[in-house]
Amino acid sequence: MSEKGEVDLTGAKQNTGVWLVKVPKYLAQQWAKAPGRGEVGKIRICKKGNQGKPEVSFTLNEELTTIEGIEDKTVSAPREHPFTMQSVGGQMLAVFTESSSGQSEERSDGSSSGSGAGPDKIALEGVVVQRAECRPAVNESYMKLKRLQIEESSKPARLSQQLLKPVTTNYKPVAIHEYNREYERKKKEEGKRARSDKQQVLDMLFSAFEKHQYYNIKDLVDITKQPVTYLKEILRDIGIYNVKGTHKNTWELKPEYRHYQAEEKTDE
Repeated sequence: MSEKGEVDLTGAKQNTGVWLVKVPKYLAQQWAKAPGRGEVGKIRICKKGNQGKPEVSFTLNEELTTIEGIEDKTVSAPREHPFTMQSVGGQMLAVFTESSSGQSEERSDGSSSGSGAGPDKIALEGVVVQRAECRPAVNESYMKLKRLQIEESSKPARLSQQLLKPVTTNYKPVAIHEYNREYERKKKEEGKRARSDKQQVLDMLFSAFEKHQYYNIKDLVDITKQPVTYLKEILRDIGIYNVKGTHKNTWELKPEYRHYQAEEKTDE
């Protein structure tokens, strides 16, 4: 129920009594197929003698008896459903309806609950005065329906199937995947990188270290496009490799090659 909005207690003031009836699942599904708020069936109440209890039964409309989709077959639902009457048992049960914001909901007696606009409105339709269970009459159509329902529920979710010939339209195992092929291609290209002139590599390194103080070897390889072994040889002459601390596994220039050293001292 909605946490906001007022509660209409008209049903309580009118002392409206309602029945709480448990119905089979298939019956509720057939009721949902009824067009609009049309008629789904009829309830018959018969009382034998002055002392006997009333006999109540529900008859489903003929047009709602067709059930489709069970075992890919069409079966007929039972029409006759006698009621098993039960007492409320000292419980206080009530029926509420809730109208969505701004929309009024029609009650079973033809009146309307809910106002034109505003928050959701909750209405008390009545107090439960009788409980009952609607059960289908055991006949041939009901037994057929139950048999098909049991067969449908016992079907395994997955079925094994023997293949008479190999499947060629789906995934095929391959010796090497595309991403592995791409990795091998890049690896070969890096291995074939020609060594540039040492001074040219130094110029690229100094230019890079003017932008950032620390670099890992992978970034320097991407910048200079040089083989790793050749690049490390040059870096050992001009740089320091940090093996611990905040900048672990990175390279930085030796103090004598840092162009920003004098500027940092001036700032201090």
